Amino acid sequence: MSIVEKIPCTIVTGFLGAGKTTLVRHVMERSAGRRLAIIVNEFGDLGFDGSFLASCGIEGCNEDSVVELPNGCICCTVADDFVPALNTLLDRADPPEHILIETSGLALPKPLVQAFQWPAIRSRVTVDGVIAVVDAPAVAAGFFAEDPTALANQRAADQAVDHDNPLEEVFEDQILCADLVVMNKADLIDAAAREKVRADILAHLPRAVKIVETEHGRIDPRVLLGIQAAAEDDLDARPSHHGEGEDHDHDDFESVAMDIADTKTAEDLAARVTAAAEIPGVLRIKGFAEVTGKPMRLVVQGVGRRIAHHYDRPWKPSEPRDGKLVVIGLKGFDRAAVAAALKP
Repeated sequence: MSIVEKIPCTIVTGFLGAGKTTLVRHVMERSAGRRLAIIVNEFGDLGFDGSFLASCGIEGCNEDSVVELPNGCICCTVADDFVPALNTLLDRADPPEHILIETSGLALPKPLVQAFQWPAIRSRVTVDGVIAVVDAPAVAAGFFAEDPTALANQRAADQAVDHDNPLEEVFEDQILCADLVVMNKADLIDAAAREKVRADILAHLPRAVKIVETEHGRIDPRVLLGIQAAAEDDLDARPSHHGEGEDHDHDDFESVAMDIADTKTAEDLAARVTAAAEIPGVLRIKGFAEVTGKPMRLVVQGVGRRIAHHYDRPWKPSEPRDGKLVVIGLKGFDRAAVAAALKP
C-alpha cells in the first residue's frame, strides 16, 4: 500500500484544560460529510470527554465513531490499548477517512508517534500531523516557567516539594513534537500577553512550526487536517525529555471521580467547583450534573480559577441523571477538602 493510500491520523495533544476536546468537537461539526473517527484517551475514572463527543448530536457522528481509552495514559499503553483500538477502526466495513486521536493532558506524544512505525499498522496509517493545543492564559500567567534556574531555586526553597514536578517537561514534550501549535483562549489575554506567549513557545521550538491563535478551539478543519507530515518518519526532528525506550509514568498525578447531587442553579455548582479548584494540588475538574427542573445536562469544566459551564444536550429518557465530576491533581492532594468544597 502506498503512502497516499494510508489513512491519515491527526494526534491532538496539549496540557490539562487547554481545550483539546472542544477543538476536536469543532472539527467534527465542520467535517462536511467526511467520515471521521475519534480515539480519545483520558486520565481518570470518569469517561467525560468520550461521552461528551459521542453524544454530541452531530450528524453522521455516533458512538461507533468514538473509541474511548480511559484509565491509562495512551503513551504508556500503546501495545495493550491503542494499537487494538486503531485496528478495530481500520477493520470496519466502512473505515474512517481520517482519524483524530485526542491524548490525555498528561501524555507524551512522541511514544505514540513511534507506534506508527510498527509493521502491523505502518502500512495502513500515517501521522498526518501532531497538533499541540496550548492554554494561552495559563502560559501567560507563568504556569510553565521559562527560566529553569529560577524554577530549581524555587523548588529548593519550598520545603513542601519533595519530588521533581514533571509538568514543565510534559508541556515542552508536547510542543516539541508538534507540526502546528494552536494557541487557544487567545481572546482571554491582551495583545502584549499574546506576543509573550508566542515568544515563549517559539523559544522552545528547534524548528519552524506555525502558531495559530484561536478562541474556544474554533479553527477551520482544513488548517488541521491534510498537513501530510508523515511524522513517524520524522522522529529525529522531534526532541523529547524522555529518551527512546525510557520509562514514563504518572506517579505524580492521581484522579478521583465524585458523585454530584442535582443542583439548584448552574451558577451555584460553578461556585463550588471554583472553590474546589483552588485547593492546592488540584489541576483540573470536569464532569456533568443535573440542574433541578432543567431538561438539559449541565457540563462543567475548570482549570484554576477559570470555570466554564454550559448545557450540552437533553437527558435521555432512560438515562440516570447521576452527576459526576472527575478531579485530577498532584499526588496527595486533599480529596476530603475537595469533597467538602463540592457539597451544596
